[in-house]
Amino acid sequence: MAEAVPVRCPACQRENGYISPVFPCACGSPVIPPLDLAAAPLPLTHRTWQDSWVTVRCGSCGRESEWPHPEVGCGSCGTVVLVPVRPPDPPDPVEPAEGGTDAGDAAGADSGVREEAGAGDGVRGDAHPAGRAPATPASGGAAGAARGPASRPPFRPVTIRTARDAVATAALYLRWLGFRDVRQPDGVPIPSAAVDLRAPGVVAQVDPTTAPAGLRAVECVWLNGLTASTTSVYFALAGYTEEARGRADDLGIPLFVMDLTGMPQPVNDPADALVVRGA
Repeated sequence: MAEAVPVRCPACQRENGYISPVFPCACGSPVIPPLDLAAAPLPLTHRTWQDSWVTVRCGSCGRESEWPHPEVGCGSCGTVVLVPVRPPDPPDPVEPAEGGTDAGDAAGADSGVREEAGAGDGVRGDAHPAGRAPATPASGGAAGAARGPASRPPFRPVTIRTARDAVATAALYLRWLGFRDVRQPDGVPIPSAAVDLRAPGVVAQVDPTTAPAGLRAVECVWLNGLTASTTSVYFALAGYTEEARGRADDLGIPLFVMDLTGMPQPVNDPADALVVRGA
């Protein structure tokens, strides 16, 4: 576990300990927002959806994803403090190959290579950046459609821009797993409250907030599933606390985390098993 770092409250000057959250990248590697402790923390006076997210690059695959912006509540005055995060470094510039004549010749040669590649065995001519896998909505990382039954079509994610999008994405994913007649609430979900999704054989909870889901939330969805004699599933945008993950493992509750691209990722063994077997 990462060590706590001191974050000074700009309102009362008290130092509060903060531990960076760990998020799962689509490639399966842990992603930790790089804190910029040299920058001054800012008080959160007005919360907006856009400012609640920060871009973090995975150190393993180079994928850039949006994750909840780190924040800490002051234990003295109650001010919510935004912890500064270093932006991803710009990609290294691609140097032109030595021995080239001019830009026109280089462009013509590149065009010729692409045409030859497009004509052979269905191979695309456009290369992907070094160290990064092609971003396909059907991949889902290590826990995506490739691990599901061969007959299951690839899951197509929907970009998450609002809390309603998060609920819709979870419903689509449940249908992709094989659950039918997934019911969504009619009203717009309250940003600070989790939303129920129900279908024959499953009770799901969707947390569209930017705070990690806690122990009580996991136990509540387990009780709902126990009452209905169905499978309990939890979806969260900001991940889970250590206590929540441990309790979910004990109770066998599948936990999924969603980034803003709309691709749910399993974060524990019950979720992996659910992806493999489906409904």
